[in-house]
Parts: sequence; C-alpha cells; structure tokens
Amino acid sequence: MQTIRKINDEIAIAGQITSDQLQQLTQDGFRSVLNLRSPDEPTFFPDEPEKAAYLDLQYCNFPVRSEALDDQTATGVLLKVAELPKPLLIHCHTATRAAAIALIYVATQQGIALENALAQVKQFGLIGIPNSTNA
Repeated sequence: MQTIRKINDEIAIAGQITSDQLQQLTQDGFRSVLNLRSPDEPTFFPDEPEKAAYLDLQYCNFPVRSEALDDQTATGVLLKVAELPKPLLIHCHTATRAAAIALIYVATQQGIALENALAQVKQFGLIGIPNSTNA
C-alpha cells in the first residue's frame, strides 16, 4: 500500500493507490483525485474512476510522461490542479511525477515563474524535462 504524503492543506501525493485508500481519502476529507498515469502503464487501476465516483470524489486522469513534461503539458496539468476541489490527491506509479507536479504547483502559487519551477524540479532529479526551446 502506497504512503500518502501531505504537501500542504490542499495537496497530497502518492504512488498508485488502492480501492481501500480511495475509501480512506473520503474519510479523511479529500474531495478529488488527479491520476497522472496512462492507462497503458503496468498496474494501472482501471476501475479507479468508477470507485472514485461511487465515493463522491471528483476524478481526473491526466496522463503525464515525465520525460515529456514541457511548458504546455505543465500548464495543462496545473490548470487541472487549480480547478479540482481541494483537498486533492495527486498520484502516479511511484509518486515521482506527483511530487514534481505538486512542487511546480506550489512554486507557481508562490509567484515563481513556470520555467523556473520546471528547472528546479529537473534539478531535484524528479523528471527529465526537454529544453523548452527544443520542445
């Protein structure tokens, strides 16, 4: 079972969660789940959207490949993070992409430019980001 790590009062991150963890999220007051995994990834939980809906959690699947995270993709996922009801759980397979997105979101909320936030996340080694001039 993956550990759910609280980043702040709005966001938590995790690797692939289970059906039981979705139930626990509801009990813990979470209002939405953002899944960064692609359905073709191993151990993808295909019933997650239905289980989340049953538990009255808003659910969004926004597949993000860490090696393809550029300004456009980051902007799209950050817009989704901003619009989803909080508290929000962001998850992927191992929590690495989730951590990267959470850190970028928090940084941009604190006034750091998206390009600088992406560069910081790349320095942490969380994701491989193509050079935005080559993307």
